[in-house]
Amino acid sequence: MIRFEDVSVTYDGAAEPTVRGVDFEVPEGELVLLVGPSGVGKSTVLNAVSGLVPHFTGGTLRGRVTVAGRDTRTHKPRELADVVGTVGQDPLSHFVTDTVEDELAYGMESLGLAPDVMRRRVEETLDLLGLTDLRNRPIATLSGGQQQRAAIGSVLTPHPKALILDEPTSALDPAAAEEVLAVLQRLVHDLGTTVLMAEHRLERVIQYADQVALLPTPGAPLQLGAPADMMAVSPVYPPVVALGHLAGWSPLPLTVRDARRRAGKVREQLSLTEPAGSRAAGAAPDPKRGGTPQARASDTTPTPAPTHRWRPLFRKHTPPTLTPSPTPAPPAEVHALSVRRARIEALRHIDLTVTPGETIALMGRNGAGKSTLLNTLVGLIEPSTGTVQVSGRTPHRTPPPDLIRHVGLVPQEPRDLLYADTVATECTAADQDAQATPGTCRTLLSTLLPGIPDDTHPRDLSEGQRLTLALAVVLTARPPLLLLDEPTRGLDYAAKARLVTHLRTLAAEGHAIVLATHDVELAAELAHRVVLLADGEVIADGPTADVVVSSPSFAPQVTKILAPQQWLTVAQVREALG
Repeated sequence: MIRFEDVSVTYDGAAEPTVRGVDFEVPEGELVLLVGPSGVGKSTVLNAVSGLVPHFTGGTLRGRVTVAGRDTRTHKPRELADVVGTVGQDPLSHFVTDTVEDELAYGMESLGLAPDVMRRRVEETLDLLGLTDLRNRPIATLSGGQQQRAAIGSVLTPHPKALILDEPTSALDPAAAEEVLAVLQRLVHDLGTTVLMAEHRLERVIQYADQVALLPTPGAPLQLGAPADMMAVSPVYPPVVALGHLAGWSPLPLTVRDARRRAGKVREQLSLTEPAGSRAAGAAPDPKRGGTPQARASDTTPTPAPTHRWRPLFRKHTPPTLTPSPTPAPPAEVHALSVRRARIEALRHIDLTVTPGETIALMGRNGAGKSTLLNTLVGLIEPSTGTVQVSGRTPHRTPPPDLIRHVGLVPQEPRDLLYADTVATECTAADQDAQATPGTCRTLLSTLLPGIPDDTHPRDLSEGQRLTLALAVVLTARPPLLLLDEPTRGLDYAAKARLVTHLRTLAAEGHAIVLATHDVELAAELAHRVVLLADGEVIADGPTADVVVSSPSFAPQVTKILAPQQWLTVAQVREALG
């Protein structure tokens, strides 16, 4: 169905090909998973199937790519639309209509399908992807995960012979991701649809793959093989495989079920100890390291640790007497917050206190209100009722030049923060805005994700690279309160580990971090506390281990494998086993 014959792609101005010597075949009716570190060219390979490379992106394509016998060099994307359906990393760039139902019908209208066929397929797809209640909703009002489901639905309705999916579950909650992957499996098994998919969250998708195509490093030859064989040599692999490596299991397990059957000896060894009181176990920050004891939503104003950022502000106004210095306001306090948007009550009666040194994971299904809460904390949304305070300031009434010193947000769409023509210019502007030492942003970017050239335009970066650049821009200001909305979209496991290390350092220095995420593995690694939202309300708030271990949807893989013991990460298990 899809055939690559010695394909290399070199973009205009690039000294070396982005991908080189790609030669493999995706048979009809198979799901092939494309894996590799961020920036190795996975999106380029996918776009070559739909004809976007080189007809839209430019550059030089050497070799040959054919889909259902059609050569992509001589067939433009519109001439492949009846056989190839493509969903990129950015669903917003995919939409051409205003509402969900119109978007699902648009592709079929373009192909001239009969109205009764269109109506039936729209209804089927709405049911398959859980979009029935959203059919008349404007796309602009949907959450990121809901938009991603709508984008996937819009390419399913024309019933293409091949589906090309780039990070299809990156913005989906665990339950929605399982539903989408179950739909893809049905299409592959029952209808013979061919699927080529790139995904960094391998813990979600590896068990569905018939074969794995591995791009280990930029420019390296692509390797194709059985999932277990490829995971044995891949530089990126999910926690279940990491636990298999640690335990010496062969062949490596790919599913929680396989690992549980073989984990008896490991559970026996771990039964004599308890998970260490660490960040991964959901412990509160240590006051001696710059944090404060964990505060629950019902706590009164906490006593934060002194930080160098706040001390000068209060020393100026303290008379030279024995009068104690005023206690700085906590990074964030939310009381009885409600937000109504477009006749929808996005948040209801939220109470939340964030203390210095604390890392909080906001979790919940798509549309639960996570992004709305972050946008309210940074002043982009005005509360309907209740109060929001950030370092003693009301965000939506505080001038941005002042607010940026107290809170920073990395949104789901990193392009919202990037406006310069090159990475170097973007970093220089970030240093100037934050009044940081020149080179601070560039150094931070290289630490988080090495190898991004200075002269690259941000739009030419992969989604993961763009996200990392946006992270570096915001982190340059080192705000006391850092807000991250789906910070691991497009990041491989190595890049995510570097991000976790940097965020832990910031928390140890007293910075408060609130991240909205569907990445249960990230929450297990990083968060002291999990706040679970549903329909705009807080339904759980507590230490990470207490919240996620009891949740089938939000428990990480290690927890499911080693239950009923409360282990969250492979790192914890490795430390316990010595």
